Amino acid sequence: MIAAAPHICLIALGANLPSPAGLPTETLRAALGRFGEEMLNLRAVSRFFRSPAFPAGSGPDYVNACAIAETALAPEDALAALHRIEAGLGRVRHDRWGARGIDLDLIAMDDRLVPDAGTHARWRDLPLEQQMREAPGHLLLPHPRLQDRAFVLIPLAEIAPGWRHPVLGQSVREMLDRLPDAEKAALSPISAAECEPPALAKANGSD
Repeated sequence: MIAAAPHICLIALGANLPSPAGLPTETLRAALGRFGEEMLNLRAVSRFFRSPAFPAGSGPDYVNACAIAETALAPEDALAALHRIEAGLGRVRHDRWGARGIDLDLIAMDDRLVPDAGTHARWRDLPLEQQMREAPGHLLLPHPRLQDRAFVLIPLAEIAPGWRHPVLGQSVREMLDRLPDAEKAALSPISAAECEPPALAKANGSD
């Protein structure tokens, strides 16, 4: 199903294991290079960052980034497109929050709230121990833990600092400012030589 007009998607990328494309930085570049094949037109890509695996001790450090893509796909179809890219790079879904060769998350689409405020609140407020055991069986937008994750907000703040959470009413920059300094300090940018994305007019970003 194709939506009537283009939409702006915010997408988080991560990897902490090798994939058929190579090491995590190479895997993220390969994933970005496949967006166009899935009707996801890249508009901006953040720098790549190194971050500790969560929960602590669950695997090697991650390489994380965020991207802005424009698409005419409906939300569920955009998510399916990301899953196809993951599968093409060897992703097999099993352990929740386990180490992985590639992880692509649809963080937000425009200012949509999917499926509804009550369902979103339940997953947003779920205690950590339940988050580690339970996963929603359907798409939630925005991602219910977007506001808690430095490894998403730091790269996202580079390309979409002014995007505003439709429930919390806070911008990406405001959500990032609310995180503890220790969580933000745990991330470090990877050198440009390691993480230059594929041919993309590195867009000026989006508010």
